[in-house]
Amino acid sequence: MKTQSTFILGVALLLSSTSCMKDFHKPTTVTVSTFAGGATVGTTDGTGTSARFYSPEGITADAAGNLYVTDDWTGNIRKISPKAEVTTIVNNGPINMDGRGVFFWYPAGIAIDDSGTLYIADSQYSRIRKVSPAGEVTTFAGSGVQGFADGPAASAKFYKPRGVALDAFGNLYVADLDNNRIRKISPDGIVTTVAGSGAGGSADGKAAEATFSSPYDVAVDAIGNVYVADTYNNLIRKINRGGIVSTLAGSGAQGAADGRGAAASFNHPTGLGLDFFGNIYVADRSNYKIRKVTQQGLVTTIAGSGEFGSNDGPGNTATFAGPRDVAVDIIGNIYVTDDNTLIRKIVIR
Repeated sequence: MKTQSTFILGVALLLSSTSCMKDFHKPTTVTVSTFAGGATVGTTDGTGTSARFYSPEGITADAAGNLYVTDDWTGNIRKISPKAEVTTIVNNGPINMDGRGVFFWYPAGIAIDDSGTLYIADSQYSRIRKVSPAGEVTTFAGSGVQGFADGPAASAKFYKPRGVALDAFGNLYVADLDNNRIRKISPDGIVTTVAGSGAGGSADGKAAEATFSSPYDVAVDAIGNVYVADTYNNLIRKINRGGIVSTLAGSGAQGAADGRGAAASFNHPTGLGLDFFGNIYVADRSNYKIRKVTQQGLVTTIAGSGEFGSNDGPGNTATFAGPRDVAVDIIGNIYVTDDNTLIRKIVIR
């Protein structure tokens, strides 16, 4: 649920294919800490652990290191500065209105463009909304009626959209959860289907024939490949620029095995984030782990012992309570929205 500096990431993707870059970026230590939020729920702004969240869901980072978080139960949109200062930038107001007094109904995925405009999947209203840097909220696409229809923004239909991600050309990709499809919204508001027949399944192949099962999130790399957290299939899927869908990682069975491609396993992966080198970080929700998937499909566990909890510390002993989404900042720090009402930070050195 994210945006990246596309030129830098494109160079990094090329460099990461060389053996020297693989060796250089082999992690030595992983540390998990609590960046913001406390043990009790709430909507309080503040710094670090003095702030409160109710149910943080989507997360994205801008080029300056600010984080933006959707708090789905309250409908609030929050901002966290690099110094962990939490402020509310959209506070819920009248039902289903655009403007400054707005109401989001379970906002989920969030992405930000280079101008500072936020794009949010307003899941239960089945709309994609925009928040300007001044805090004005408008509907970008979706009639608000649950269903499936491509076409102009105002008449297009979504069914509980979840994850969103921007590409280098300003196209917004949407994980349309209950339609089992990946959709695209052009900058001028035309909605098309990128992949998925609409039937539930795990078939690879041509875009219109491929199937998904409740895709929860999407991420787009610098050269236009789209990655999908195919949640109920327990797979990480890839849609290349030619529209061919393949399975990048996962056996399909629930599990927590590391390995390459089908030798690896996940348990309800929900959130995706890309780093500088095109590595995909996965919120593996029901495993209580953060996983890493390389461009070659190699899966490793970055953080999380697999136990339920909120312990900070070394990556292999830290615990999560149901990580939902991940975002990677410009220097490689990983941030996680966690079901224990916390925003966690992972530093790899």
